[in-house]
Amino acid sequence: MHHFKDRKDAGEHLAHNLSSYANQKETIILAIPRGGVVIANEVAKALKLPLDIIIPRKIGAPLNPELAIGAVCEEETFFNQDLIEDLGVDTLFLDQELKKAKIEAKRRKSLYRANFPSLNLKNKIIILIDDGIATGATIFTAIKYLKQQSIKRLVVATAVSSLDIAKELEQSVDEFISLLTPHNLTAIGLYYEHFEQVTDEEVISIMKMYASAKLPDTLLS
Repeated sequence: MHHFKDRKDAGEHLAHNLSSYANQKETIILAIPRGGVVIANEVAKALKLPLDIIIPRKIGAPLNPELAIGAVCEEETFFNQDLIEDLGVDTLFLDQELKKAKIEAKRRKSLYRANFPSLNLKNKIIILIDDGIATGATIFTAIKYLKQQSIKRLVVATAVSSLDIAKELEQSVDEFISLLTPHNLTAIGLYYEHFEQVTDEEVISIMKMYASAKLPDTLLS
C-alpha cells in the first residue's frame, strides 16, 4: 500500500512534477501546516522558490472530530451543508467550533511565522501544497480565500487525493497535481511508510530558513 517513504520523499516526487515552475519570478509556494510544510519545503528547495504558510482550520463533526463538516481560512468559511443536515448538527455547535478554529488558526500563524514579513500575493502564481486531501474542506476554504487576493494563477499540488475531490479541484483551480488519486481514500497515512505527526517545532524550524531569505521587494506586502 505504501507509495512514499515519508513526507520528504513525497515532496521530492512532487517537485519533479512541478519542475516547470522552477526559478519562476513572482511565484510563491503556500503550505498548509503542519504536514504540508514538510512536503512544500522539499518543493521550494528544489524549485528555488519562496515558501510561506496559509492556515485553514477544519471544523470537525460532533463525536467525530476527524470528519470535516466545514473549515475556515482567515475570514472565509466553508460548510458541507449536506453533511451538516445528515448529522443533525445544530447552529450553536457550528458557531462554537468556528470560533475555536479561528482562535487556533491565529495562534498557529503567530507561532509559525513570528516576524516573517507577509508576502504580497497580488498578481502572483501561487502553488498551494498539502500532504494529502481527503474531504477537501480545508483546501477548498483556502482556495476560496486565495481567489479573493487577486492572484494571477492558482496551482494545487498534493501527494494523494481522493478521486472525487481530484475531479472537483481540477474544475476549481488553474492546475491540479496529485501524485496518487485512489478511488477509496480512507486515510492519507496509508500511502506513507512513515506518517508521524509533524510538530510545531519542525514547522518553526523550516519557516525560519525562509524568514531569513532575501526576497525581491515585489514579493513583500
